[in-house]
Amino acid sequence: MKNSNSSVGFLPTTFILVGIPGLETKHIWISIPFCLMYIIIFLGNGTILHVIRTDASLHQPMYLFLAMLALAEVGVSASTLPTVLGIFLFDTSEIIFEACLLQMFFIHSFSIMESAVLLAMSVDRFVAIYSPLRYTTILTLPRIFGTGAVIGLKSVILMAPLPILLQRLPFCGHNALSHSYCLHPNLIHLPCGDISINNIYGLFIVTSTFGLDSLLIVVSYGLILHTVLGITTGEGRKKALNTCGSHVCAVLAYYVPMIGLSMVHRFAHHVSPLLQTMMANAYLFFPPVINPIVYSIKTKEIRRGIIRMLSKKTLRV
Repeated sequence: MKNSNSSVGFLPTTFILVGIPGLETKHIWISIPFCLMYIIIFLGNGTILHVIRTDASLHQPMYLFLAMLALAEVGVSASTLPTVLGIFLFDTSEIIFEACLLQMFFIHSFSIMESAVLLAMSVDRFVAIYSPLRYTTILTLPRIFGTGAVIGLKSVILMAPLPILLQRLPFCGHNALSHSYCLHPNLIHLPCGDISINNIYGLFIVTSTFGLDSLLIVVSYGLILHTVLGITTGEGRKKALNTCGSHVCAVLAYYVPMIGLSMVHRFAHHVSPLLQTMMANAYLFFPPVINPIVYSIKTKEIRRGIIRMLSKKTLRV
């Protein structure tokens, strides 16, 4: 489809997605671990959401923020599911232009929400350790739900211009992507027009969300450590730090793969396509797979809620 602004540019009707480079003939076998990951993601995060919703004792700030994290992770995974399983199960490698932009919007919006919720959880842990007696009066239910609404609204507003900015660019015969889903760092390399505005705005989103969030999380944990060191008893210090263990794991599971993928996209242009694909998969799938497991094992209240839920179902049977 020709672009009226350029004799060489066009707006592609479809993009071509790839599975695992070099393993195209084994897609049906590769689909098995991906299906297992999706089952773990939806079952694990769904269980946590159900337990928090039905157990009144878990209607506390820490667990409500955990529910927001689970929702964001389910959103990211649900956004990738149609194209990932389409490629590996049905060998469907094409996605229409508008659907690709929509998928990109949802993947990145939910990722921004995930980062913001991790920051909110770090502030929650600081308040719980610094001022435990005023914890529930500072983090009231209206403030928690208001924070969740602001996080969701901010993510949508920040991401809304990106699909519009991509639509205005000419594509010169390039419509093959490097992953099984549409990501902005991948899409931005395909147009042949001036992408400076896209790059500047994309950098603004990264620095104002992931960059700022990660910096504030580090500051929060600096304040937490300073507060913990002021606790006189060793047992008190250990108990305070234990409340942060699951959150630290969630932060590392989210930011380490994301930083690795960003470095590969921006600086390592000649790396193996297989490495790029594995890094992208780790960024999107590792946090929602590992977080429900970590919180179920390390958080006794969640563990007890799951046991109670399973006991009720067993008794009904």
